[in-house]
Amino acid sequence: MLKVFPLVVLLAASAALLSSQTTSPGTVQATGIVTNSVNPDQAQLDVSVITQGSTAQQASQQNAAQTTTVLNALKQTLGVSGTVQTINYSVYPRYSNSPGQNDVVVGYTASNTVLVTTNNLNLAGPLIDTANQAGASTVSNLTFGLQNPEPYKQQALSAAAKQAQAHATAIAAGLGAKTGAIVSAQEAAATSIYPVLAAGSAASSGTPTPVQTGTVSVSATVTITVQLLQ
Repeated sequence: MLKVFPLVVLLAASAALLSSQTTSPGTVQATGIVTNSVNPDQAQLDVSVITQGSTAQQASQQNAAQTTTVLNALKQTLGVSGTVQTINYSVYPRYSNSPGQNDVVVGYTASNTVLVTTNNLNLAGPLIDTANQAGASTVSNLTFGLQNPEPYKQQALSAAAKQAQAHATAIAAGLGAKTGAIVSAQEAAATSIYPVLAAGSAASSGTPTPVQTGTVSVSATVTITVQLLQ
């Protein structure tokens, strides 16, 4: 038997459905971006020794002798305030630049690069001078950073989260609403450490190389989604 619902019941059901749709809480998304300046407590630089020889063995032997001299000098300057680590070593042929002789090997080049790390920032300049005076071919990539950046990252993330909350509250107020529960929170971008780059050059006429440490930038970005309450 076919049953017919009264029109008033159908209208009431439609009104209830419409009411539940229009009163559902919305959300607002806000982002906090914080960059803190921190005094560095670590310095690093690359020191390379490059030698050439008529054979690979000759280039390697010359490089080993010259690198040993440079390493001994660096370690003496460092003392217990840092480390020296080999980060690249290579031996490769050199080819003729003469027309029609591009495949002719005219000699070999050996290259040895070490990373020097120190927690005594006052040694940055003396290390550059020591490397150059001991026979290093290049001294480059002098940077200042942090031995343990994690606490500074957490501080930046915490500040970015609070900033995001403040932005969400301001947006809600502008819409005539209030903020409710936080639906989600995430790092919109990886927390970053921006080391200070310092130019290192050879000292001339016995004048020590001047180095300015500056500060390190620790940056964090946090994006949150918050419920809007009418």
